[in-house]
Amino acid sequence: MELYSGYINKLIEELSSLPGIGNKSAQRLAFYLVNQPKDRIERFAKVLTDAKEHVRYCSSCYTLTDQEICPVCANAKRDHRMIMVVENTRDMTAYEKTGKYEGVYHVLHGAISPMLGVGPNDIKLKELMQRLQDEVDEVIITTNSSLEGETTAMYISKLIKPTGVKVTRIASGVPVGGDLEYIDEVTLLRALEGRVEL
Repeated sequence: MELYSGYINKLIEELSSLPGIGNKSAQRLAFYLVNQPKDRIERFAKVLTDAKEHVRYCSSCYTLTDQEICPVCANAKRDHRMIMVVENTRDMTAYEKTGKYEGVYHVLHGAISPMLGVGPNDIKLKELMQRLQDEVDEVIITTNSSLEGETTAMYISKLIKPTGVKVTRIASGVPVGGDLEYIDEVTLLRALEGRVEL
């Protein structure tokens, strides 16, 4: 027996398909949304539609932005000779919260995982290598401390070393198997400051 009508069930189903949203959370969100004034829901729907239409990859670092170049890459005060390689935009955001990193980023949008069918050509490695045509002094690899993250780090290191660019990996302090987006700023900062050359 269904507890709710078709529209509520559809809304709950769509909300529960979002990452991190289980059935109970989806129900709470659905009831919250249906009890909002119509103009509030229309604004919410427009923001979602506008974001989908206008958000794209930065032409330099491949983070998500609604401009051709993201604010970090456009900032002339950033050290463009230092590139931190991250798996996703959330990891980039985690490092930005420390307020201490002054270089720029490169977002891979994934990690090499043969088990999941993700190879080097499925992430933004070719684009990273193109960026090394400019003057770059150091590439800091901050992929997660998972099997996929370590595999990706070693692959990137082997690609970059012949170019003469210094390649470093963040130091310990980030737990093995941990995702960067869930780690506090102090731990991230210590890991960044204690990075080692590969």
